[in-house]
Amino acid sequence: MFRIHKTLDIITIFHKPSLPSSTRVLNLLRTASANASEQANATLDQASSTTSSGGKDLRDDFEIEVTESLPTPDQLSTIIDYLGSKGVKPGAVVQGAASKDDALKKLSESGFARPIVVDWSNGKAVIGDNESEILRLLRKGDESI
Repeated sequence: MFRIHKTLDIITIFHKPSLPSSTRVLNLLRTASANASEQANATLDQASSTTSSGGKDLRDDFEIEVTESLPTPDQLSTIIDYLGSKGVKPGAVVQGAASKDDALKKLSESGFARPIVVDWSNGKAVIGDNESEILRLLRKGDESI
C-alpha cells in the first residue's frame, strides 16, 4: 500500500543577511521548521507529550525558501494584499509608496523592507522581526494573523 504525500507549504523569507533582525528571523524559521519536522516524525505518544509556542502546535512540516532578491511584481502585489488585511500600508513594504501601484513602480528604486515572511499557502505575511507574530503565522489553524 502506498501513501500520497502532501506537498509541503512554502514559507518565504525576503532576507538581507547584513540585518541582524533578518538573521534572527531566519534562525527562528529554521528552528521552527526543525521542530515541525521532528513533531511530524514523532510517534503518537511523543507528539502528544510535546507542545510548542504556548501549547499550540506548529503546522506540519514546511519548506523555507530564503531569497535575497526583490519580489516579483506579482509577489509584491500579493504581499501588500496580505499585509493590507492587517492594516499595514504599502509604504511599510516599499519606502515612500502611497499605494500598491506606487509600490510596484518604486520597488526597484526605493528601499524594500526586510525581513518579510510570507506563507503563500495560507495567505499570511509578517513584516519585521516580531517573533510572536511569526510563530502565530506558523501555527496550525491560527486565523488571528
